[in-house]
Amino acid sequence: MSLFRTKTILHGDDRPVEHRMARTLGWPSLVAMGVGAIVGTGILTLIGVGADRAGPAVLLSFVVAGAICACAALCYAEMATMIPASGSAYTYSYAVLGEVFAWVVGWSLILEYSLVVSTVAVGWSGYAVGFLKGLGIIVPAALANGPALGGVINLPAILIIAVVAGLLMLGTRESARVNSALVVLKIVTLALFVFVALPHFDPANLQPFAPFGYGSTVGEGGAKYGVMGAAAIIFFAFYGFDAISTAAEEAKNPERDLAIGIVGSMIACTVIYLVVAAAAVGAIGFARFADSPEPLALILRELGQGQIATIVAAAAAIALPTVLLAFLYGQSRIFLVMARDGFLPRALAKVDSRGTPVRITAVTAIFVAIIAGLVPLDVIASLANAGTLCAFVAVAACVLVMRRRAPDARRPFRTPIAWIVAPIAILGCIYLFTSLQELTQYSFLIWNGIGLLIYFGFARTRTSKIA
Repeated sequence: MSLFRTKTILHGDDRPVEHRMARTLGWPSLVAMGVGAIVGTGILTLIGVGADRAGPAVLLSFVVAGAICACAALCYAEMATMIPASGSAYTYSYAVLGEVFAWVVGWSLILEYSLVVSTVAVGWSGYAVGFLKGLGIIVPAALANGPALGGVINLPAILIIAVVAGLLMLGTRESARVNSALVVLKIVTLALFVFVALPHFDPANLQPFAPFGYGSTVGEGGAKYGVMGAAAIIFFAFYGFDAISTAAEEAKNPERDLAIGIVGSMIACTVIYLVVAAAAVGAIGFARFADSPEPLALILRELGQGQIATIVAAAAAIALPTVLLAFLYGQSRIFLVMARDGFLPRALAKVDSRGTPVRITAVTAIFVAIIAGLVPLDVIASLANAGTLCAFVAVAACVLVMRRRAPDARRPFRTPIAWIVAPIAILGCIYLFTSLQELTQYSFLIWNGIGLLIYFGFARTRTSKIA
């Protein structure tokens, strides 16, 4: 049995009845899912981490990370419309590169999605605790932080994961409606922040512009500083569009809707990020909000806008779950496809009478809740980025392989100047990986080493037969 055998992807009615999901999502819902996934912890929380690593030059970090993600998004749009099936980069790799590559990518996606959900849950917890404090309700530190931060468990993070998982179990259409409403609230919240903070913009706050340099240098604790070091963390702020590709089997018109959702959400979010980041670093000195769990609310309080800060914190607490919803949705669909293929217990691949994968959603929620309750924010975000970078490289490679292997294949969406865009995505992701702190790099390699042991010792013998 070849390690590089490819899989024939089944579409629509070709799948067994128990594996078919309801097609309920149009392109507006997919764009909303993309914006909901992308605009979240990255700008509401990680802008503080980025400013701590790069100073005002975090603006350049946003540009670098956004450009690399844009190239990857174009590659995703081509593959998603060519292979309109759930599973994202895992499915594309299985169809194009071969089984062992698919396993590595799928194992990395488990890392990405699970840790993203955990990161956002921890970020939400920070805003929620701050909001409750503004109302005079104090959450004990032992119940608001994991062991690494001196607490016992991050209970708010666990509770919000449970709520979002319950919503997903109700059905995809219902989840999409709630998500769209919360995305609107999130955009209004960011607009309010810009409206209040931008008049306080002071060019002096941008000096020195790049106090830690433009490259990537090792600092205290092994963390990487500088524009590229921050970009490797800020990168987390831009991905989310890949969650859209996991909705292929639930899109009404996947060949059209997936491309609109992926590309449209990336364009909208890039504009939003640059405007909000400029307002943030220009309003006060970056050191005053660097590494804060709620940087935008803190900036507003520093500007004497305590009431508006409370409103922003409240809106963030309400709207951040859109990111949880999108990524928990994506993770459950990737787990679902891997279960179909035998990499996970096949019983988890069944859907209920409404076409909703309840079993795998519940298992996914329990898994990520444990991580969110015990692990600190910066460690989770950094390691999640490593898994994403691996997936992005694989998708860009799939585009190049298919352009060579099947140049005349039908492509509802074609990546423009693919032989330039895809290599930029690949090289850019590899460079960002080298800009992550060494602990993250080693942890990622250990994670995949464990994954390969599982593959050769267990999963490989259970995979489905190739058509």
